[in-house]
Amino acid sequence: MLRRELIQGLLALAAWPATRAAAATGDAPEPGLQLGEGTPFAPADVGALARRMASEPYQPPTRIPEAWTEISYDQYRKIWFDARNALWEGEADTPVRVDVFAPGLYFPTPIRLDVVESGEARPVLFDMGVFDKTDQFPDLPVDDTLGYSGFRLRAELERQDIYTEFAVFQGASYFRGIGTGQTYGLSARGIAIDTAAPGGEEFPEFRHFWLERPATGSDRIVVHALLDGPSVTGAYRFEIVPGDTLEIGVEAEVFARQRITHMGVAPLTSMFQFDETNRDRFSDFRSAIHDSDGLLIENGGGETIWRPLANPRNLQISGFLDENPKGFGLMQRARDFEDFGDLQALYHRRPSLWIAPREGWGAGEVTLVEIPTDDEIYDNIVAYWRPALPLEPGQSRTFSYDMTWGARTEYGTGLAVANTRAGADRGGGIRFAIDFAPDAGMTPAREQITPLVRASEGTIIAPIIEDNPQTGGLRLGFTLDPGDATLVEMRAQLRAEDGPLSEVWLYRWTR
Repeated sequence: MLRRELIQGLLALAAWPATRAAAATGDAPEPGLQLGEGTPFAPADVGALARRMASEPYQPPTRIPEAWTEISYDQYRKIWFDARNALWEGEADTPVRVDVFAPGLYFPTPIRLDVVESGEARPVLFDMGVFDKTDQFPDLPVDDTLGYSGFRLRAELERQDIYTEFAVFQGASYFRGIGTGQTYGLSARGIAIDTAAPGGEEFPEFRHFWLERPATGSDRIVVHALLDGPSVTGAYRFEIVPGDTLEIGVEAEVFARQRITHMGVAPLTSMFQFDETNRDRFSDFRSAIHDSDGLLIENGGGETIWRPLANPRNLQISGFLDENPKGFGLMQRARDFEDFGDLQALYHRRPSLWIAPREGWGAGEVTLVEIPTDDEIYDNIVAYWRPALPLEPGQSRTFSYDMTWGARTEYGTGLAVANTRAGADRGGGIRFAIDFAPDAGMTPAREQITPLVRASEGTIIAPIIEDNPQTGGLRLGFTLDPGDATLVEMRAQLRAEDGPLSEVWLYRWTR
């Protein structure tokens, strides 16, 4: 799709990114990212700044020269950060490295980036000299409006002395992460405003970041961020811990400039083009194309819901009403190379992302937005928590949650849905086959399991449970006769004598 006199100072600094030239002393510049003069900083300052900004009219950010945003994607790839210039490069007691991204292309507004140490914040000075480029990168104007467009975090995750990236913050309030050995897929945002609304979506931006220098020998890093947009401001704290799974703890307080009736908390953005449910619509050598294949919800009542993603012919919005959800996320349950057959995109190594609220979020809904797409380059899936109550001007609201990025795809309770297949039944209607993951012999005998299958329209025909010797789990099969219906909501679950045995499978069929 971010008080005392320090507040005024931060407001003034936010208007322009610091440049290395401003700190020049006449000596030859030192290699690597350089820091400017420090000012006092406390984490509470970010919240105080956001609160003050919300009481004032919105000021659009300074934009870089238009020539920078008119370059092509291929041209933007001709300039890159030289890792030898990374923040904390060569400092053995700080096992995290920070890279920055060049301005331009889709990133018309610069960010401010500060390093916090011993209660003092020092700006990372803008310097084109930290980038390498080829002779195919165009000659563009360089002025005081330029600044970095984002930053990347790296650590020793797979091999000693090899720093691999694990998180990126770049563009509006977007950020993304991966566990060790994974490739980037879905993204997260700080906030979503009016997603899929008729009047258009608002994209607030992280304007200013403060990176706390990690403790000696630790790869745990804390990032503070200031969010700003026409309707809202916000103060965010991210505690980031890399590893086999990437853990990010988020604490946020958002302040309303205007009345906000459609706010998305912990929004996730992904891509789903096709899999076994709609393979017949696409001619492609690959078996499937998607960053995520399902929405997983553990609701406040303890029910675990699996909703396979779809690439509809028309915009579809689904709301899952809830109170105090235990968690939700977009999962990539297809984990074998053969599920995709793509040697370049490596979709089987894309991360899943689970959101676990730390406190009760009250009444609202998990919203799923599915947008038609005919190409994998477009993100077309959005999921977020939408509070039931609006946020009025002058009000604020706090949210805290934990994010888990990695290969894990099962949360909540019950046998997990491993795969969903759909296609024309020879006898008419649509045949569905739902495979459930095995559970190491804990499943009761098949005769003791009952399939519960319901449809909002049409008729469910001949539901049957079978053993799947290829997976070691169970398969539920049935046929849907939709009749004249153009949209059918379906619900299926395996139940044992003593209660639910599987996740609840939900699916929206459309013509």
